This record gives sequence, C-alpha cells and structure tokens, in this order.
Amino acid sequence: MSHHTKAQHIGYIRVSSVDQNTDRQLDSISLDKTFTEKLSGKDTKRPQLQACLDYLREGDTLHVHSMDRLARNLMDLQGMVETLTNKGVIVQFHKENLVFADNTSAMSKLMLQIMGAVAEFERSLIKERQREGIAKAKEAGKHMGRKPSLTDLQVQQAHQLINQGIPKTEVAGRFGISRQSLYRNLKRI
Repeated sequence: MSHHTKAQHIGYIRVSSVDQNTDRQLDSISLDKTFTEKLSGKDTKRPQLQACLDYLREGDTLHVHSMDRLARNLMDLQGMVETLTNKGVIVQFHKENLVFADNTSAMSKLMLQIMGAVAEFERSLIKERQREGIAKAKEAGKHMGRKPSLTDLQVQQAHQLINQGIPKTEVAGRFGISRQSLYRNLKRI
C-alpha cells in the first residue's frame, strides 16, 4: 500500500445486511479514499476497518457516518478514537456532529475522558450482569438437578422387586426415576 504524504480525507463506511444503502452515509463529503465494509452484525472480523486504520497517517481526517458504524460498543469506540488521535488523526462523526482531534485540545481531552468513564461504567454493568446470570444459573441448576427422592417405603418396595429378579432399569422406571437415582436411594437403607 502506498504511503500518502499529504493529509487526506478518508471515509469508513460499514453496511450491515439489514441496511444495504451505503450511498447516503457520507455522500456530502468529498473524500480522497473510502473503505467500505459489508457485514452482517455477527461478523467480528472487519478487514476494511483494519485496512483503513493501517492506511491513516498523521494529519488525515477519518470521516464516519456515526459512532455505531465504527465501533461495536463504547470500550471499542474509546480505544479506537484514542489510538487514532494519539497517531495525529482527526476523527469526525457526522451524525453526532463530533470531532476528536489531537489530545492537545482541551475539549477533545475532556470528551475522551468522559467516553472512558462511560466505557468503564458499561464494562462494570456487563460484568455485574454476567455475575448475576451465573448466580441465577447455579441456583436454577440446584433446583433442576434434584431428582425426586423415594420415600423409605418405596425404597423397601424397590429392594423387594430387585430381590424378585426384576431388572433395576425396570424398577427405576416403575418409580419414575433414573437408574442412577435408584442406586442413590437404595444406598440410603
């Protein structure tokens, strides 16, 4: 890939399978080069984005229609914007009307800090939801995993049936429990 020397205006466009119309995303801006990604939401690999990030040089401006075109979540967005502005690239989101320039600008610095704080908030919410989900799943597993136990009388009946030569699988079936459950119950007495 040829390294360009003069500052360029680069566009990154991502279209999902849902919204195939790329034309409207950055049509009013004159761009030197455009990278267009066509993906479904499930795709995690974004080769065009990678190519775009590799292509950008200090002094370039990256034009993106909206934040959700560039990043999947806030952490992703923050990381990318920070990396680019550190590299001397200006990042412009047209829908949100936001420009992130070099970190020397107080406004950009503040915006990145706020973005970082909100990304951290998002991350802790996700973690908390995961922990709650795991706890709920464990709780559900405890209640689901417990097979109906036999009463002492039923265990005695089961013993008698087995002594009469009836296969254990059949005995378990009669009581509506698994063979393992039957073995567990037989050990009780």
